[in-house]
Amino acid sequence: MHDFLNAVWLGIVEGLTEFIPVSSTAHLLVAERALGLDPKTWDAFTVVIQLGAILAVVAIYWRKFWEVLVGLPGSADARRFALAVIVAFIPSVIAGVLLKKWIDKVLDTPGYALPIIAGSWIVGGILILLLERLAPAPRYTDGDKLPLSVALKIGLFQILSILFPGTSRSGATILGAELIGVERKAATVFTFYLAVPTMLGATVFELYKKGHELSGAAAANIAVGFVVSFIVAYIVIRAFLAIVGRYGLKPFGWYRIAAGLMLIAALALGWA
Repeated sequence: MHDFLNAVWLGIVEGLTEFIPVSSTAHLLVAERALGLDPKTWDAFTVVIQLGAILAVVAIYWRKFWEVLVGLPGSADARRFALAVIVAFIPSVIAGVLLKKWIDKVLDTPGYALPIIAGSWIVGGILILLLERLAPAPRYTDGDKLPLSVALKIGLFQILSILFPGTSRSGATILGAELIGVERKAATVFTFYLAVPTMLGATVFELYKKGHELSGAAAANIAVGFVVSFIVAYIVIRAFLAIVGRYGLKPFGWYRIAAGLMLIAALALGWA
């Protein structure tokens, strides 16, 4: 029952934070520490439940994905869309493969990970507040029809979330896209599209490396976290689009700064 409740909590955290610019990886790691969980035992769990969040994207945009899949043989627009997502995805694949060991070492060491996360939250929050003001007037307003060169640049921005724990993948791609002239909502939608191969690739790789370690009980916990993350992410994606359209990313910038300061205080007081 204790592990079941932990699975529910982590599923909620994953669903809430995966698609907003606050870093789901950082929140899951902090949640693990707060719940007193062994990261090595729950590492595979926290990666695999991302599949639930992936399915939320597919469920919301199923018509787009289906049209592309069916249209690939004869539609130039479908092929261009698929190629744009693939081009944006490739940089994170290369960076992930090259930096996997270093990333795991940092995240598995609380003495490094938590202070880095706190700093990244604060710096990322400040950058959101600044860059939202500096973004140029948008030149690209359709997330379904971005040029390949723009898609590649967005993919390069995504690498920042790999290099610096606590940097949000969605935040890096949305802000990066805005800085190169993509309208905010279009950047957000393209970020959702890009999340599908990115998160799916990370999950498959994690299962390949650690799937043999999963017991029957662990599989049951993953199923619970999977379902919870799907439900929560489905709700969050729709709400996030409405918030971004009305307020931009500023609320998340202030949240990151507050969360970073709270984590620093917890570390200073010995609570984490």
